[in-house]
Formats: sequence, structure tokens, C-alpha cells
Amino acid sequence: MSDMQAKIISEGEAAHATYTEFAEMCEERSKNLQFEIKTQKAEVAELKATIDEETALGASLDTKVGELSESIATDEADLKAATEIRAKESADFSAEEKELSEVIDALQRAISILEREMAKHGASMMQLKNAGSLEKTLALLVEASSLTSADAKGISALVQTQQASDDSDMGAPDPAVYKGQSGGIIDTLGDLLEKAESQLNELRNKETASLHEFQMLKQSLDDKIKYETKEMAEAKQGIAASNEKKATAEGDLEMTSKNLAEDVTALGELHHECLSKAQDYEAETKSRGEELKAIATAKKVITETTSGAADLSYGLNQISFLQSGGFKAVRFLHDLAQKEKLPALAQLTLRMDSAIRNSDDPFAKVKGLIADMIETLQAQAEADATEKAYCDKELAETNAKKDEKTIEIKKLSTKIDSMTSRSAQLKTEVAELEKSLSALAKAQAEMDKLRLEEKEEYTKAKAAMEAGIKGVQLALKVLRDYYAKDKAHAADEGGGAGIIGLLEVVESDFSKGLIEMTSTEESAQATYDQETKDNEIEKTTKEQDVKYKSEEAAGLEKTTAEATSDKAGVQEELDAVNEYLKTIEERCIAKAEPYEERVRRREAELKGLREGLAILEEETSESLLQRSSRRILRGARQHKLA
Repeated sequence: MSDMQAKIISEGEAAHATYTEFAEMCEERSKNLQFEIKTQKAEVAELKATIDEETALGASLDTKVGELSESIATDEADLKAATEIRAKESADFSAEEKELSEVIDALQRAISILEREMAKHGASMMQLKNAGSLEKTLALLVEASSLTSADAKGISALVQTQQASDDSDMGAPDPAVYKGQSGGIIDTLGDLLEKAESQLNELRNKETASLHEFQMLKQSLDDKIKYETKEMAEAKQGIAASNEKKATAEGDLEMTSKNLAEDVTALGELHHECLSKAQDYEAETKSRGEELKAIATAKKVITETTSGAADLSYGLNQISFLQSGGFKAVRFLHDLAQKEKLPALAQLTLRMDSAIRNSDDPFAKVKGLIADMIETLQAQAEADATEKAYCDKELAETNAKKDEKTIEIKKLSTKIDSMTSRSAQLKTEVAELEKSLSALAKAQAEMDKLRLEEKEEYTKAKAAMEAGIKGVQLALKVLRDYYAKDKAHAADEGGGAGIIGLLEVVESDFSKGLIEMTSTEESAQATYDQETKDNEIEKTTKEQDVKYKSEEAAGLEKTTAEATSDKAGVQEELDAVNEYLKTIEERCIAKAEPYEERVRRREAELKGLREGLAILEEETSESLLQRSSRRILRGARQHKLA
């Protein structure tokens, strides 16, 4: 019964150790699952937010692409229409320029012919003098093959156009204007030549202005289309990147949600299993306590009622056992404990010695002590092996997880540093661009001011030159009319011709100065327009650079914040892993005696116990033989006495 009590107690201790280990496993596993569930819930929320954000971004970019497509189509249609209008204007200009150039050439040749004929004073000159009108003069020149009929028609058309203009402005013209001598005809042709050249200059200036306006419009539309096309391409790239990020997030969300559901299920199953084990352990403990109570009661009853019978039946054998085998086994185990330095075995020898001296059944007691010790050592060996496997597994997995999180933190740190550096660089570039734009705006303002001043000076100077030219032309007309009509001053015609010649030189100088002034102004205006266009292009380019770089910097800051948040989350996971690793190391590594030493010591104890048990069995067999023979002799003696 004592052995049974010891066995039940030993089983209870083993069950308690097993349950304690299982309870620790439950607690640790539950803690890990709860942490994983918490982490995965946060990841699910973050992934859903990312999906919503990318969905909104994709919709915004789709709208932007649609707006840009419509704007580009409108700009291209406007450019096409403007190009067609410009082509028509250019064709009209070419036709009008050709017509006016031909008229000017005809007038120049007609004037040259008339001047040459006047110098000859021949018969043809007499015909021209008697022509009486410009129309007849042109007819005579055509008959003389000096002009073509087309030239004459062109000059006549110019005269009719001018006459119609004069009629509308001043009423019917004086017929004397186109009549008289050849000098009057030449003056008339000269006036027509001047007006034709003026019309040609005006036509060319108008064409130049129209061409310039078209070029500015075309450049503006081309630049707008270029930047809108670039912006649309970037928007499409953004849509593709957003869709890819969204798809990745959706895949991660599906996997994370699946893992979360599995962990929630595993946590529920773990709680159920741990609760069941706890209930089973409680029931076993209660049953074991009741069994020990019953055995103790039975032992008490046996001790109180059978002590005399036990002494008569087993007393001599116990003395024989004590003398023959008990101390030999104790001595062997004691020597082994001293030699191998095994404290548990030394303690067992003390208990064996006490059992031999004081127990009612020393043989069973000693044998039970040795068997219990062997069973305990075997259980400890099995528990140690299980513990070592558990430790090896947990240490390997935890260290691997630690390395994984450490590498992830390093990658995130590198990414954050790179994005921070790039963001700072972009901000510096934006500041430099804004500074450049400010300087460009200041330079453009100064150039506008200077151009305005030059324009005002040109306008004033042009007005003065045109007034001077008109004055000289009026003086020339007065003098020419006077000398042509008043015959009394024919003798002074040479002096008048000198004055007229001088005034013509002055007119020529004034006209030349006006042309040079106009050319300089047009050149300055063209230079200003080109520089303004270049500045506008540069301004637009830099503004776009500022916009895109600012957007990129803002995006980097947002991504950096997200990466920093991710890093903080990973750091929390790493801290939890390190804390768990510390616990595992304290349990598995921080032990005074290594696993291999415990195995060696336990093997020595088991070997010694088995040898001691063999000695005890051998001595006990001899004792039993002696007891059997004594019982036979005692029976024979009692029979003889009877």
C-alpha cells in the first residue's frame, strides 16, 4: 500500500508538472495568437484604407485624363482652324502682293518712259502732250509697246480705286488732275506710285502682324498641347501604378483576412482545449486525492489490527533480510553517489537506510524506493528530451523571426532615409526654381517697361518724320504746280528746278530715315516678341517643374510617414519577439547544468539503481530460501512435540 501511495503521489507530481507545462504553453500560445490577431486586424484596416485611397485616386485620375483629352482635342481643333485661316490669309496676301508689285513696276516703267520722252522732245512727245488724260496716255504707251495692256489695266484699276476713294472722301475729282501736259501726267503717276507703294507696305505690315499673331497662337497651343499630353501620360501612369497598388493591397487583404480568420479559429480551439485539459486535470487530482485517502485509511486499519500476526510471520525474515542484503545495496548506491557526485542518489540511500531500519516491510519499501527513483529519472529524461526539442524549436523560430523583423526594419530605415533625402532635394530644387521664376518675372517686367518706352519714342519720332515728309511733299507739289502753270517764270525754271531737287533729296532722306526707324522698331519688336515667347516657355516649363516636383515631394512625405508608421509597427513586433526570446532563453539556456551533463548524470544514476536493484533481488532470493527452510524445520519440530 505504501508503494501504491508513493506511485499515486509520483503520478500526481508528474501530472502536475505536465499540466503546468501545458498551462504555460496555453498561456504563451494564446498570447502569441492574440498579438497576431491584433496585428492582422490593424493590417486589414490599413489595407482597406489603402484600397479606398487608391480607388479614389484612380477615379480622380480618370476624370483628369478625360478633361485633358477633351482639352487637347479642343486645342488641336483650334490649331487646325487657325492654320487653315492662316493659309488662306497667306494665299490672299501673295495674290495682292503680286498684283501691287506688278502695278508698281508698271508705274515705274511708265514714269521712266515719260521722262525719257520729255527729254527727247520728239513726235511721240507731242502725242503724249496732246493726249489730254491719263487713260489716253496709257493707251499711247501701249501702242508704242512701252507698256503691256495688262500693265495699263492695272494702273487704270488703281486709278479707279483711288478715284472711288477720293469721291467718297472729297466729292467728284477735278478733271484737270488727269489732264494737262506731260509733267502733270508724270506727277499723277508719281502720286499713284507712292500710294501703290504705301498700300504694299501696309499690306506687308498687316501680313507680318498676322503671321506673328498666328505664330504666337500656334506656339501657345503647341506648348499647351505638349504639357497637357505630358500631364495626361503621367496621369495614366499614375492610374496604372494606383491600380497595381490597389490589386496588391486587395491580394494582401484577402490573405491577411484568411490568416486572421484562421488565427481566430485557432484561438477559440486553443481556449476550448486548454479548458478541457484543466477540467480533466482537476478531475484527476480530485480522484487521486480520494484514492490516497482510501489507501491511508486501509493502512491505518491493517496496522491497528494485524501487527501481531505480521510479527509472527515475517519477523525472522526481516532480521535475515537486514543482515544479508539490505545494507549491501545501500552501501553500493552510497559509494556510487559519492563517486559520481549524485545528490539525488545519496538522498535515496538515506531514505533506504531509514526504511530498512524502521519500515514494517523493508524489502518492499526499499524496492519501491528504487523503482520509484528509476521511474522518476526516466520521466525526467523524457521531460528533458521534450523540453529540449521544444526549446530548440522555439529558439530557432524566434531567432528567425527576430532576424526577419530586424532586416525589415533596416530596409524601412534605408527607404525612409532615401525618401527623406529625395524630398529635401526636391524642396531645394523647387526653391531654386521659384527664385529663378521671380528673377524671370522681374527681368520680363523690366523688358516690358523698356519696350514700352522705346515704342513711345518710336511713335513720336514716326509721327514727326511722317509730318516732315508730308510737308516736303506738299511744298514740292506747290512748286511743281506753280512752275508748270506760270510761264512767266520760265527763265527761272533752272532755279526752281534746283529748289525742287533739293526738296526731293530732303524727302528722300526723310523717307530713308523713316524706313530705317521703322526697320529698327520692327527688329526691336521682333526681338522683344521672341524673348517674351522664350520667357513664357521658360516660365511655363519651370512652373510645371515646380508643380510636379512639389507633388512628388508631397507624395514622398506621405510615403515617408507611412513607412515610418510601418517601421514603428515592425519595431513593436520586434520588441515583442525580443521579449519572448528573452523568456525562452531564460527557460532553455540560463541553466547551471547543460542538457548533456544532465543526461550523463541521469544515465549514471539509472545504471547504479538497476545494479542496486539487482543486488537487492539477489540477496532477497537467498533470504527467501532461508526463510522457507526455517518454516519447514519449525513445522517438523511442532509436529514432533505434538
